[in-house]
Amino acid sequence: MLVAGNKENKVETGNKARPVGYWAAVSGWFLCALFYFYQYAVRSAPGVMRGAMAATWGNDPVAMMNAYYYMVYAFAALLAGSLLDRYGARKTVPFAAASVGALCLLLATGNEHQAVLGFTVQGLGAVFGFVGSVYVAAKSLPPRSLPTFVGLAQMLGMAGAAVGSKPVAVMIDRGWAWQSVWVPFAVFGGVLAVLLWIVLPRVTDAKTPFSLKALIHPYQVVFENPQTYLCGLIGGLLFAPTTIGVMVWATQFLHQGEKLSMSDSASFASMVPIGWIIGCPLLGFISDRMGRRKPVLIGGAVVMGLAALAALYVEPGFGVRYAIALVLGISSGAAMIPFSVIKEANPPEVKGSASGAMNFLCFMVTGLLSPLLERRLEPTPGQVETLS
Repeated sequence: MLVAGNKENKVETGNKARPVGYWAAVSGWFLCALFYFYQYAVRSAPGVMRGAMAATWGNDPVAMMNAYYYMVYAFAALLAGSLLDRYGARKTVPFAAASVGALCLLLATGNEHQAVLGFTVQGLGAVFGFVGSVYVAAKSLPPRSLPTFVGLAQMLGMAGAAVGSKPVAVMIDRGWAWQSVWVPFAVFGGVLAVLLWIVLPRVTDAKTPFSLKALIHPYQVVFENPQTYLCGLIGGLLFAPTTIGVMVWATQFLHQGEKLSMSDSASFASMVPIGWIIGCPLLGFISDRMGRRKPVLIGGAVVMGLAALAALYVEPGFGVRYAIALVLGISSGAAMIPFSVIKEANPPEVKGSASGAMNFLCFMVTGLLSPLLERRLEPTPGQVETLS
């Protein structure tokens, strides 16, 4: 019910009053987070398809595709943050979602060069999912709740990672050609772009004339702050074991090394993003309630390290493997805390650029580690014969 005579028009909800624009902002944030869900599903799918792709092309380019993707995604984050600060979400995020959907059609062709190009260039648009959701939350929702909304956005992203692994694996096990899986992805991207255009609010703020200086200035502010680099390094190191070790390699290693079916292998790997679904909002909420960031961040990192050691040295029984993967995923939700810290450590007028810088630094760390870990994890010809 609207409160009569209140100049700001508040909506009463129990003992608290919400501005009329609050639920509109939540709706816009949710669709941006749903875009993050979608692009994470798209990003995760090749890790499950890699065997089918290798059979089609005679080689396995998935690790290379992921390295290219992360590098493009990292640099695109800088542009995304600046464009969001300048033009707002409505003039940027819907077009980004449409571009990801359109590029899925290049993978649907089955041509190796077109598929690699399409997957790599998706990083330009995909980055607007998470950066856009954080931008909307920081711009339009209560500041104290920022870690919760960042965690919820990451929860949806990790749900997308699960969708990009288990259901895709089941479809391939049941005889779907891997090329045909990309068509529903393309359709979803088009529908989501239309919804984003309808729901996200128009921005009527007057802007200074466009110039390269105006585009770069927010990043001068962000990158002059030492906290920016610390947040990016910590976030990147917390992401790498799961985004590279689990999402890229775990399914194939369990399938070849442990002789599990592709579906069972994907089930175990998908427990990590399911853990993210629990851990990201949970740790964000705990951080909100405590009003502190460091204890939650350090605690999550310690538990994550212990879970990784357990994965290496504990006898891998069926239930134990599920439990370890789940704990690893829950604790790695601490990687979201630096995304809130970087917002709080920089001025309000550069919120989008701060989020872009965080993504840039985080995925630069991931992109640089990916080829290094690939050389360590790629089996030698003798090992391949043993595993096959």
